[in-house]
Amino acid sequence: MDFNDIIGHEQNILKLQNAIRNDSVAHSYLFEGPKSMGKKKLAFAFAKTLLCEEKGIEPCNKCLSCLRFDSGNHPDFDMISPEGNSIKREQIEKLLHSIRMLPYEGIRRVYIIEDAYKMTSEAQNSFLKTLEEPPEYAVIILITDKSMSLLPTIVSRCQGIKFSYVEKERIEKLLINKYDCSEEKASFIASFSNGIVGKAVKLAQSEEFRKLRDDIISAIDDIIYSDRFRIFSLSQIFVENKENIDEILDLLMIWFRDIMIFKATGDTKFIINRDKIELIYKHSNILSMEKVSNIIESIERTKEDVASNVNFQLAVEVMLLKVQQEV
Repeated sequence: MDFNDIIGHEQNILKLQNAIRNDSVAHSYLFEGPKSMGKKKLAFAFAKTLLCEEKGIEPCNKCLSCLRFDSGNHPDFDMISPEGNSIKREQIEKLLHSIRMLPYEGIRRVYIIEDAYKMTSEAQNSFLKTLEEPPEYAVIILITDKSMSLLPTIVSRCQGIKFSYVEKERIEKLLINKYDCSEEKASFIASFSNGIVGKAVKLAQSEEFRKLRDDIISAIDDIIYSDRFRIFSLSQIFVENKENIDEILDLLMIWFRDIMIFKATGDTKFIINRDKIELIYKHSNILSMEKVSNIIESIERTKEDVASNVNFQLAVEVMLLKVQQEV
């Protein structure tokens, strides 16, 4: 693991490397951005570099420190992750005890707190004491996608490193070259993953996702061609994949969005489901622009309802009834 394993985020890498080069490494960092963006990968590469015996801006990957880090057995590195749904005060107190001890090797001790926003209020208050007077040798990296859930005083005492979305073309290239995806598959997944590299890689390797997408498109096709009872098959897909509700709704949204774009422009350039273009063409000839617009609005409302913890079954049933009415 080093900086070369990270796709995108060059400015963040440069900022961290310059801090090492200029001997201006901060005691605490806040890595913030959407899930699966590469925050943890970069945190690990940075931590490994800080602990490397060569003291360069890249880990040498050869010294004892680098080898220990890669094996997950470095005495001056620790990562705190949620236990269950939260990071508890006891976990932070254990970190506070550890951080008071001098490094076993080298000049630094490095800590990563994963999903830092899950720290309880008691844990955050305990952690704040360390941020106020950190030991000279300590570097703490907080990883979060929800900094609003952290105490403002914690956020203000950390150097912020924000993660931006990676260009679609770079993700496509990665999927084609490293994960043996076809151009059509890489294009779809890169668009669907919205610039989130980790999500794209996960979906590219997921047979379950491929089947889920095929099942949804098949059900939509049957419903549009007058087999309205197939709406129950679509309902069953929701029930069986409740934990993937966001992906299902996104797949539906993208499908009808493609139909709308094709109806409006007749151009395939902006179609995401390019490997299904013939089916998009057929559906666009059957559904009116008004019907497609109404379906998209219903999906958007369902996404909002699910995000607001509205009753899952009710939200899905209302949406499916709307789809059934429109087709």
